[in-house]
Amino acid sequence: MKSSKGGFYRRFVKRPMDIVLSLLAIIVLSPVFLLVAMLVRVKLGSPVIFKQERPGLNEKIFTMYKFRTMTDERDENGKLLPNHLRLTKFGKILRSTSLDELPEFINVLKGDMSLVGPRPLLVEYLPLYNEEQSRRHHVRPGITGYAQVNGRNAISWEEKFNKDIYYVDHVNFLLDMKILFQTVIKVFKRENINRNENVTMERFTGTNKMDFLHKN
Repeated sequence: MKSSKGGFYRRFVKRPMDIVLSLLAIIVLSPVFLLVAMLVRVKLGSPVIFKQERPGLNEKIFTMYKFRTMTDERDENGKLLPNHLRLTKFGKILRSTSLDELPEFINVLKGDMSLVGPRPLLVEYLPLYNEEQSRRHHVRPGITGYAQVNGRNAISWEEKFNKDIYYVDHVNFLLDMKILFQTVIKVFKRENINRNENVTMERFTGTNKMDFLHKN
């Protein structure tokens, strides 16, 4: 059941809070930004910032910024090597500590993202969502989210989408504060990182509609 809880917060407080907190984060973490940028330039080369199109609020496409974590190594035919071969030890450290996501604070300032919300996934997944799963785009995507503090890549796609929709239906100030607090704790403890993965979670290939209806 959809909830109207947090309507005032969602319409009038969340966005201004995003602007203030993301600007504060950029100022406070500016030495870290600079250090990581320098290390990326030395160890992985240019460009320092990795850019990729992702769907945001109402499926509007935006460019998401991250620190690059892979090299541009290619085979004898000029084709990029598989991700797991281009992901260096340094890149793995950036990912496991979430330092690669620091530039996303710029996306928050621009209004593309929020501090808290469903993580922005690949544009190519858009046609694969069923009607319920597509509701994850009814709010701005977030740097962190309800699914990220409740399993991250260790849970299935269906579980992740269920948690995304739960957040969409229950967004409120206390929930956002709880998610932000849990995110800080998990980043420092480096929890919910699946070290058995080659690089990232397996690709989403769609949900069988009959299975979805049966489960719900």
